[in-house]
Amino acid sequence: MEFGIFNAACLLPKYRALHGDAAEHHRIMDEVAFIVAADKAGFKYTWASEHHFLTDYSHLSASESFLAFVAAKTSNIHVGSGIFNITPPVNHPARIAERVAMLDHLSEGRFEFGIGRGSSTTEQRGFGIEDPDITREMVAEVLPQLVRMWKEEEYSFDGEFFSMPTRNVLPKPYSLPHPAIWMAAGSPSTFDLAAELGVGILCFGFSTPDQLTPLVARYKEKIAECTNPVGAYVNNNVMITTQMICMEDGAKARQAFLESESNYHLSLVFRYLDTFPKPKGLPEWPDLVPAMDADTLESVIASGDIAVGTPDEVTKAIENYASTGADQLAFGMLSTSISRETCEEAVETFGRHVLGNFDKDPIHSTTKQRLAQSGR
Repeated sequence: MEFGIFNAACLLPKYRALHGDAAEHHRIMDEVAFIVAADKAGFKYTWASEHHFLTDYSHLSASESFLAFVAAKTSNIHVGSGIFNITPPVNHPARIAERVAMLDHLSEGRFEFGIGRGSSTTEQRGFGIEDPDITREMVAEVLPQLVRMWKEEEYSFDGEFFSMPTRNVLPKPYSLPHPAIWMAAGSPSTFDLAAELGVGILCFGFSTPDQLTPLVARYKEKIAECTNPVGAYVNNNVMITTQMICMEDGAKARQAFLESESNYHLSLVFRYLDTFPKPKGLPEWPDLVPAMDADTLESVIASGDIAVGTPDEVTKAIENYASTGADQLAFGMLSTSISRETCEEAVETFGRHVLGNFDKDPIHSTTKQRLAQSGR
């Protein structure tokens, strides 16, 4: 199993109160420091979200600029879009193709291309998309065209959602034939679609390991049968996002989690991401999902459903996630109000005591698959 981190530049109340008018800038720079620490600790991936207009939930909109900046500050970690929104009203497809190729050059082959269609009507309607369902059709039209743009010197297209006269979209990718393609997914149907397309899964759900196991198994079964991927090769990969606070002092890790406002972040998820299914009985914003108490936290640590605590306790949780069949775990620590210093300590501790027990291969999975299937 490989490991990554997730970046969104969330601004929760405790963090705003502490940092005042400088909170937005500080949180963006916290994310940069998080990536640098993860790179040093041996993490292989970082995933930068793209969200628009979602106050507090995510202030990371121009993730292509963010990723170029962190690529220059790191040496081994792959920088990924988690996701780029590829619907034409939000981003013209030619601009997406250009950004992917440029990031691939600037990182010298360390870019990972995650795609999505946006999960909030606040975002979609902000760009003139009134029907969320039509974004599925937009993605289906755009994705194969991006692959064509990277390959062809005389590209043209006349489609339902965008059209282009003959043009050479530049630059072409640095990685041959192109960076690995991933797709954001939470529902069984999207897992199936990703497998049919031969692309990796970025799973941003909130399920426990046992709930994810059948989804991963179904994906693995279907992608093994993929003979006509949308890209030039199959990216057989499942990434799952979860939380992690690994510290030598287990009590300190627990306290950090209990004070992190993770329930506030979860409440923002259901406030904004209204194309996701919402569990019954959840409070309506501005009422919040109840915070986890100390006894409940002890219970989920003991069951291995959350990677919080000492290295041994976190190892148990990672074993649970590894048993799902997933290929990568990514930790979105700064989606809460924890401090940069707490985040860096947890990443460094995880790197010293846990990471090497699971990730024993220095080569990124996506690199190995790309080279093996392209004959390079």
